[in-house]
Amino acid sequence: MTAYPPILLVEDNPVDVDLTLRAFKRRKLANEVLVARDGEEALAWVPRWEAGEERPAVILLDLKMPRVDGLSVLRALKAHPLLRCIPVVILTTSKEDKDVTTAYELGANSYIVKPVEFDKFMDVAQQIELYWCVLNEKPRL
Repeated sequence: MTAYPPILLVEDNPVDVDLTLRAFKRRKLANEVLVARDGEEALAWVPRWEAGEERPAVILLDLKMPRVDGLSVLRALKAHPLLRCIPVVILTTSKEDKDVTTAYELGANSYIVKPVEFDKFMDVAQQIELYWCVLNEKPRL
């Protein structure tokens, strides 16, 4: 395990992927950011983690995606005995009460509505980095 485990960003919108990567780069984030472009790509990581590849420090998960939506990914991750301890932060444009409630019922660790302005998104990136990658104590597995 490295001192800075990766972050998995699960996002289908190329503009939001670029915005997130730029925000973390500007923050000089030490963690590598891996990108899954939809829920199916995110779930393709499961066998790799089962085989011993380093698990992410946190998963940033969009909800509204093609093929496999974010809630289905969340459900699968939190049902998996090896992966349920990985923090999952919902990072989405949806403010719908139903989405927020369902995400928490399925085990989301946090729910953040993506800000539109880059400066506000930088603040979100800073908070994610500070809390989930620096301050948060993770179980030693």
